Amino acid sequence: MITITLKNFEHDLIAASATTPVLLDIWAEWCGPCKQLGPVLEALETEYDGRFTLAKVNADEEPEIAGQLSQMFGVRSIPFCVMFAGGQPVDGFVGALPADKIREFLDKHVPSEAAVEAEQELGEAEALAAGGDADQALAKLQQALEHDPANVEARLELIKLLLERGQVEPAKELFQAIAAQASGPLADPRVAAFAAYLAACEAAPRARPEQALADAIAANKRDFEARFELAQTHFAAGRFTAAMDELLEIIMRDKKWQDELARKTYVAILEVMTKPQPKTPAKAPGKPDAKPGLELAGKAVVVSADPLIDQYRRKLSMALF
Repeated sequence: MITITLKNFEHDLIAASATTPVLLDIWAEWCGPCKQLGPVLEALETEYDGRFTLAKVNADEEPEIAGQLSQMFGVRSIPFCVMFAGGQPVDGFVGALPADKIREFLDKHVPSEAAVEAEQELGEAEALAAGGDADQALAKLQQALEHDPANVEARLELIKLLLERGQVEPAKELFQAIAAQASGPLADPRVAAFAAYLAACEAAPRARPEQALADAIAANKRDFEARFELAQTHFAAGRFTAAMDELLEIIMRDKKWQDELARKTYVAILEVMTKPQPKTPAKAPGKPDAKPGLELAGKAVVVSADPLIDQYRRKLSMALF
């Protein structure tokens, strides 16, 4: 449990909630229900074993924090608890609720034990893969999916490792569980990108030899079919920048070719190369036009840029405009 003040608000609440949900208890010494709720929350923090952090703010000592959150949620009484996730306030409840009701609230926002374990294994797998131990990385990712089949990023990382090994069929089988997320108005960009990656890997064995494709392009710079075929070959082989260079040549000459297929594939490659950003949580209820005095939205959710990816994003932007 931590105590929140204006001094540590940004670091211990906003930034901390980017990685672990933080439940902020707004209370006061004179409030009887607050004193009833406090021990219940402390017991739940222990019970959930690090899956969320309990924070407390004294409404009388920190009126700016308590007042802004109360205004945001339209609440005028305490105890009042606000859940912070991803650097933002996302939900709350009022009153000294019993433990079972608070568990129901927590379980909407706090990851399960299996999900936490899967995330740890995903992180370990990424470190192993970066260190060149692909076998152990594969094993860790398989464990992660066993613990939490809904962990899309672990699934995509496993698909990526399989494709790098040329194991297209097992990768396709893994992808089927999330294939529906690759299309439609609510398509997930990362899932759609991996659908393109799989398509390239399936197409590559049927492609003409690279020298034949290079000769065709040399004879006709506008042989977009040959350029795209070569780009797919590079994409499947993990030569991402070479693939984007060929796609860029198509985009610069004909942006609309094949319903913007070159641009869409270029964007997919960038997505496959990019580490996913933390998901932005839903906006907290309250007045959308409110102008709070504190900055509640998380600066901490910014992911550091990759210079190579930035370079190729700029190239695409210049080609399109």
